[in-house]
Amino acid sequence: MRSLRLLILSLLSLSPLSLHAQLGLYGGLTVQNPGIPGDNSYDLYGGTLGAYLASGHLAILNLGVDLRGSFTRSSGNSFNTGAIGPRLGLNLHIIPLHPYAEATVGIASLNLNGGSPNNGTSFEYQLIGGLDVTVLPRIDWRVAEFSYGGVSVANSGTYHPKALTTALVLRIPRFFPLP
Repeated sequence: MRSLRLLILSLLSLSPLSLHAQLGLYGGLTVQNPGIPGDNSYDLYGGTLGAYLASGHLAILNLGVDLRGSFTRSSGNSFNTGAIGPRLGLNLHIIPLHPYAEATVGIASLNLNGGSPNNGTSFEYQLIGGLDVTVLPRIDWRVAEFSYGGVSVANSGTYHPKALTTALVLRIPRFFPLP
């Protein structure tokens, strides 16, 4: 019961920020290196989908949260992730560049042709940085996004996957205008 009260209090205290938040939906192309020792090639291809909610209450900083999924595969190998985490963006107002950084945690599923012990689903983290450029009033081009992460696979140690992504972002206007 105490947890429920804490959750309700948290939602009520954060609601003014969410009323002024901007929603961004994105989808793009991703190339990935699963981080297997001795293999530095970006040989998995696929996509990344996600949504972020960012508050523009600070002058040029946007604080928010990002929920994302990445799905890559090639030649029978696949690496899929789902993650959520905080997002810090910079809105320069004068020029249409929007750099951002994120730190996410989630679940990764790694399936390699070599089979077990390299295959499995486990905890993962990602450190992400990128640059969006406004091309139309509500559309951004995610020129480049780089992510570096860590995935622990049973009996195989920790892999450090790296990914490069380019995407389109649809920014949905704030729900209510700022006072």
